Amino acid sequence: MSDWTSDEMMTIAASRALSNDDVCFVGIGAPSAACNLARLTRCPDITLIYESGTLGTKPDVLPLSIGDGELAATATATVSVPEMFRYWLQGGRISVGFLGAAQLDRYANINTTVIGDYADPTVRLPGGGGAPEIATQCQKVFVTVKHRARAFVEQLDFVTSIGFGPTGQERAQLGITTAGPTLVVTDLCVLEPEQGSNELVVTRLHPGTTREQVTEATGWPLRFATEVGTTDEPSDEELAVLRELHRRTEEAHAAR
Repeated sequence: MSDWTSDEMMTIAASRALSNDDVCFVGIGAPSAACNLARLTRCPDITLIYESGTLGTKPDVLPLSIGDGELAATATATVSVPEMFRYWLQGGRISVGFLGAAQLDRYANINTTVIGDYADPTVRLPGGGGAPEIATQCQKVFVTVKHRARAFVEQLDFVTSIGFGPTGQERAQLGITTAGPTLVVTDLCVLEPEQGSNELVVTRLHPGTTREQVTEATGWPLRFATEVGTTDEPSDEELAVLRELHRRTEEAHAAR
């Protein structure tokens, strides 16, 4: 398979960041696709946890929400939401939190609450849910988001989940000891926080993507690492497994 979409590249690149030993707190949507692709390919022993309290879940299809019965039906165990957050998350037992974003700024702060003024928004988004706690309590955070100027903004309309704070230094100043967002994967590139400033810089371009494309799709003066690599193209196995996962998901949800 040589043809792939930018969305497939984003999902596959994000899935490669996970390891077999990870305990991963999974967000719905693109994070869920990336985590389950990793489970179905190179990380069969990864532990996936969803906010509803499902531990070690192995969904055959991607869930529509954290309350999707597919998660409980395929979980090793289910616990209450307070236990999930107090014992598992705040207890430091989760290595990776995988989040999405409607808006992201240069210091990886996330908005999933509103677009526009909070009192009179243009768009009201799903909100924070457990994302603010995931962003501070997981040992590290990965973010997946489509790379568009309306998403990569100079200033968030609302700060739902902290990355590194307004100037990149507030996370540490607040006494948050976890690593925070260590990786942002988009459909164009991979970004990582620069040591010291914590500003997101491009470290890898996906095949066929130019610096100009990424710069034009970013709402702040984007910087690039000293050495910028190129993401490996999707393998035949990765594409086949991902497409079959989406096929099963569409078929299952159409039948509901």
